Amino acid sequence: MAHPDAGPQHIAIVMDGNGRWATKRFLPRIAGHKQGVDNLKRIVRACAQRQIAVLTVFAFSSENWSRPQEEVTGLMDLLAGALSREVSQLKQDGVRLRFVGDRSGLSDRVQAGLTRAELDTMDNRLLTLNVCFNYGGRWEIAQAAADLAARGEAITESSLSQVLLRNIESDPDLLIRTGGEFRLSNFLLWQAAYTELHFSPAFWPDFDEHALDLAITEYHARERRFGKTSAQVAQASVPPL
Repeated sequence: MAHPDAGPQHIAIVMDGNGRWATKRFLPRIAGHKQGVDNLKRIVRACAQRQIAVLTVFAFSSENWSRPQEEVTGLMDLLAGALSREVSQLKQDGVRLRFVGDRSGLSDRVQAGLTRAELDTMDNRLLTLNVCFNYGGRWEIAQAAADLAARGEAITESSLSQVLLRNIESDPDLLIRTGGEFRLSNFLLWQAAYTELHFSPAFWPDFDEHALDLAITEYHARERRFGKTSAQVAQASVPPL
């Protein structure tokens, strides 16, 4: 268990509110998603500066395919464009990119871009950026169970955890959702079992360094017990003589 004064090492974010940000400004929804990509770059830098080791973001849900076709196409184009423009800078900045989700429904162009981005940044160690794209928490758990069943292994809490660790290597300490909504929306259902939750009213394009620091400050005020009592947590935090 981390020392109570330790900051979050792994932050997860549901980047919600891009479309509403744009609508509020009488802009097409895709303009909000473009602004959201720019903001992700800012928050990646901010996390690296704050010595966050892992940032996991929800970029595209498996349920998002039901959105208007124009918006879905625009999101796919945004991803392809970001891969071609941003990966070299992320590599230079020491950021490792990993993509988590079902790639089978993506175009060959996008699939190739994801694989290339992962290979180009695999040796970076400053920050790991997990991008959950065409992802759903229930899908992930079902895939892990199917993998174990295909190998003839028992499906247990421990075995499922081991399979899921291949996707995202640690459970998040802090999960932030922007946009004023109060739900997980099928994001990291297994990994967030003991994660501290923070809900921000800010739309994702407006979620800045100050909002990030506010979430981290709130995290520090929490007592993470993991099923233990407050007295047990306090005793565990006392340094040995």
